Amino acid sequence: MVDDDLERLAAEAAADPAALDRLLRRIEPEVLRRCGRFLPCRQDAEEACQDVLLKVSANLAAFEWRSKFGTWLHTIVSNSALSTYRSLKRRSAKQFSADELIALKPDPRTTSVIAGSRLDLLDALEKLEVSKPQVVRPFILRDISQLTYAEIADELDAPVGTVKSQVHDARQAIQELLG
Repeated sequence: MVDDDLERLAAEAAADPAALDRLLRRIEPEVLRRCGRFLPCRQDAEEACQDVLLKVSANLAAFEWRSKFGTWLHTIVSNSALSTYRSLKRRSAKQFSADELIALKPDPRTTSVIAGSRLDLLDALEKLEVSKPQVVRPFILRDISQLTYAEIADELDAPVGTVKSQVHDARQAIQELLG
């Protein structure tokens, strides 16, 4: 879909329930694909996708249009995917003992490298949020959502140089956490 078409439809959907339905149907496949970048299990990505669509429908009327709708959507996707991951992790911790969790840890011989890498990255992002929370969002928007530095700067209302520096710092920290 052309970016301008999406922006027009989103603006229309902010005031018109019929347009909102069209917007949600149009963005759903892309939202699911983006959630899948974070969450390797399709059902988990679908859960995060539904969360994103609910948030868009609930908050679109209050969206201030300081940035593009597409950029705002990237932020909602990343926040929802990370929230879904944390929720799944908490549910697992409550459901199983520590020994059972170790036994349930994915076997590297049967788990794809991509799925294992994503889980490792999500764990690293959780740790990074504790030590350097200011660099997590720029990193996610750049390296996972693949926004340009200019788009991230607009979304975060920060200079491009600051965004580049934060992404660089996050990459170094994550490399150390994954190393």
